[in-house]
Amino acid sequence: MQEAIEPNPLAYPTYNDFFGRQLKPECRPIDTAPDSIVSPADGSIAQIGKIAEEKILQAKNHNYSLSTLLGNDNSLAATFINGSFATIYLAPKDYHRVHMPLAGKLTAMMHVPGKLYSVSPTTADNIPDLFAKNERVVTIFNTEFGPMAVILVGAMIVGSIETVWHGVVTPPHRAGIRKWEYAEQNINLAKGDELGRFKLGSTVILLLPKGLSTWDGELKIDSTIQMGRKLGEISVL
Repeated sequence: MQEAIEPNPLAYPTYNDFFGRQLKPECRPIDTAPDSIVSPADGSIAQIGKIAEEKILQAKNHNYSLSTLLGNDNSLAATFINGSFATIYLAPKDYHRVHMPLAGKLTAMMHVPGKLYSVSPTTADNIPDLFAKNERVVTIFNTEFGPMAVILVGAMIVGSIETVWHGVVTPPHRAGIRKWEYAEQNINLAKGDELGRFKLGSTVILLLPKGLSTWDGELKIDSTIQMGRKLGEISVL
């Protein structure tokens, strides 16, 4: 609580306000190297690596479809075939706000309804296609280096998913995929800026195109990471 702008837990009117508490900026310094890709969230590395054609590794012996994750938008999925991904699990103890891995201009957002299974490591090991089954909010940005997707995956007990430009995206839970286009709007976020938040922890998935990034070799599965820390670097400079 010493990291929070409001350190008194009794000052928060609801549990959701408490879980979504804002931190003092100095507690999460943003890596300033021009070629760095920073972690969008506090949490642990669930998986990190290369997308194999159209398959993303969820856990040992479990892959899931890039297209399904992206709401069956095959054109969007084609952007990230053979690209890179990082999956970060936010436990209830973690900071629940999500930030920009790279500076970018928002071009689109999609809400994909789905289940609200737990996204704990145990569940990820045992439920095939977990992240492609759960409710999620897909955000798409154009960066200086190419397109980027940051996906906020809902889960059991998550009170809502919000973005800074839209506010609450869910709930209420609705049938059917919803899409918003922002290409004509001037919504630009710097590296490290807040993108959105969970009301309780969940999972964030970062997607980048083929050949764009190299992940930090020291990061392994279950490695703890904080928002703003270097996750990898741009490999096309």
